[in-house]
Amino acid sequence: MNDTPGWASPGSAPSDGRSPEVPHPAAPADATPAKWSAEQPPPGDWSTPGQGDRSPGGPAAGQGGGHPGPYGGGPWGGPPPAARPGVIPLRPLGIGEILDGAVTTLRTHWRTVLAVTVTVAVFTQVASILIERFLMPSVPQVDPEATPEEALRQSLDSLQASLVSLGPTLLITMVGTLLTTALLTVVVSRSVLGRTVTLAGAWREARPRLPHLLGLTVLLPVGVAVLFAVGMLPGILIGGVGGVLLAVLGALAALVVVVWLSIRFALAAPALVLERQGVLASLRRSARLVQGSWWRILGITLLTALLAFLVSMVVAVPFTVIAFVVDGEGFGDLLSGSPPEFGLLFLIITGIGSVIASSITYPITAGVNTLLYIDQRIRREALDLELARAAGLPGYGPEPGSAPVSGG
Repeated sequence: MNDTPGWASPGSAPSDGRSPEVPHPAAPADATPAKWSAEQPPPGDWSTPGQGDRSPGGPAAGQGGGHPGPYGGGPWGGPPPAARPGVIPLRPLGIGEILDGAVTTLRTHWRTVLAVTVTVAVFTQVASILIERFLMPSVPQVDPEATPEEALRQSLDSLQASLVSLGPTLLITMVGTLLTTALLTVVVSRSVLGRTVTLAGAWREARPRLPHLLGLTVLLPVGVAVLFAVGMLPGILIGGVGGVLLAVLGALAALVVVVWLSIRFALAAPALVLERQGVLASLRRSARLVQGSWWRILGITLLTALLAFLVSMVVAVPFTVIAFVVDGEGFGDLLSGSPPEFGLLFLIITGIGSVIASSITYPITAGVNTLLYIDQRIRREALDLELARAAGLPGYGPEPGSAPVSGG
């Protein structure tokens, strides 16, 4: 047993090798009691476990905080605490720790994170408003006095015009998601090591990966469209009532496959950015990391999506109500059953709400996705040891890539 101070907490086994359950021999009856000195050292500053510094990289996060138990254990004899140089402990994570790590990244590096999200959100909203207001044709109105055949044709024309106007918005949203994913992945990966990164630094690291990430971002929706087309094609070719039922069944089967593949490839983006992988290599990498944890990753993804949706609703609904109060023409169209035509003021007010909601939800969803990737690599590849070395923690060896110090 090492007698170095700090190895044992109060009440632990003595260093002479005797067990604490074995009583010590009684002192002789004629022994002279020890006399206390008039001057005593100040009392020790003992604290209850859990009251130490819990800031990222602080002592209680695995760098000397709390009271190490006997035999070098953790607080009060428990397992040794995991190193925590940044926003997460370097060990397999629970869902609460993943969400907490994403929120902590937003809170700790808010300047860089908000610079990314607010810039991208403002760009996408302004572009969407300008395209929708000035470039897209107006949606055809449905004549309430039209015959059933004419009403069906007008409804199809209205639906086609709505889908055409939705295309540029989806394209802009895809570009915005591409940029935020690349930049925030870099920010989160640095925050795990306890390092700060500026917007310029994140851009320098993410910029070479943007063409590959664009290919991945385009490939996934195209694959989804192909799956649905293949699933519905037999029913469309048959036609009639039986064809419609067959097309619906094909669409449901395609949906199941799409959900399965979406989770299987959920970690492709962080693998592409952080490991410098190509598009297909990142898809294969994600499939290997997700294998055996599909249901867990599905649950965390759905929970994150639900939380992001609730935050968006809490933020966006008040702005939508204000927009309806200020510009009520679109609301009147909704009540009459006609396709609404919203004014520019309505679009501006709702756009402000969307920017605020996106600035909050983008970092959380991107942070959870990146931390899920790191968690899976910790579980499968002991990435925590590499991260500890990269963070420069003592006892883990030199940082990867650093030159060894040679003796004189």
